[in-house]
Amino acid sequence: MSRYKAEPIDLSQISTYPLASRPSKVTADDFARPLASDSSTKEFLNSLPDILAARELRELAGLIRDAKQKGRAVIAGLGGHVIKTGLAPILIDLMQRGYVTAFAMNGSAMIHDFEIALVGATSEDVDATLGSGSFGMAEETGRIINEATAAGARDNLGMGEAIGRQLQLMRPDYADKSLLHAAYEAGVPVTVHVAIGTDIVHIHPSADGAGIGHTTLHDFRLLCSLVRELDGGGVYLNLGSAVVLPEVFLKTVTVVRNLGHKLQDFSTANFDFIQQYRPLTNVVRRPVAGIGRGFSFIGHHEIMIPLLAAAVVSE
Repeated sequence: MSRYKAEPIDLSQISTYPLASRPSKVTADDFARPLASDSSTKEFLNSLPDILAARELRELAGLIRDAKQKGRAVIAGLGGHVIKTGLAPILIDLMQRGYVTAFAMNGSAMIHDFEIALVGATSEDVDATLGSGSFGMAEETGRIINEATAAGARDNLGMGEAIGRQLQLMRPDYADKSLLHAAYEAGVPVTVHVAIGTDIVHIHPSADGAGIGHTTLHDFRLLCSLVRELDGGGVYLNLGSAVVLPEVFLKTVTVVRNLGHKLQDFSTANFDFIQQYRPLTNVVRRPVAGIGRGFSFIGHHEIMIPLLAAAVVSE
């Protein structure tokens, strides 16, 4: 005998309904389909379930294709890990096909891309070099980037254009793997956004604060002009930048709107390993609130970004 005054509720009078009459969010028609061994990329993409992220990836790819057709901007913001995981050739291909109209990089992405162009390798072992004080001290990286930045400031160029110009002049052995070089050759804008002290080139004796500030501020203003072209169907992609580019992008949005330019009916997407506050808030939610579409995809860049590219070009 229970000592509690309350008794379990009687469920005998519960109302039910036929399962087939209930609206459901998932149906068997949405399920994934097995692939034949000789399937094409398009068949693979069509075999994915029409559910959640797979459905949204297709939707985003369609919006990118629509942006190209409408002549609207598609801007890809890049963190360093995107370059380190070997994705520059994918991004270059999207650019050459007209699916990406501009790039924004943080300092890490710029440095890794430069090193790849110069020697075909990048990403030092920080744990192995920090203890000796040799981390970040590659001579050519610091000297050439800082010299190119100073020259860019003298010529009133942004940092992205200045580094691209330097790579074209040098014609290094691995230039074909460099996004900066390919974009400069194609006349596609690349902006670089840095916070002084965050990048290894800032600890070299050749670093010049005035030149760094001049070129990265130039690039911020240039990115504002590029973001203005998102209106009416453009797409902004934040690929692997957790802090700098989400903050920069939010400021470009407010500059464009403050100056009286229309900026609505566009889409944004964030790709990263984990869900993080700034990208989710400053890219996916706030800029498109009430006027556009925001997407968030979680996964390894070396898988997710080629998957997006395949979805864009396979149609």
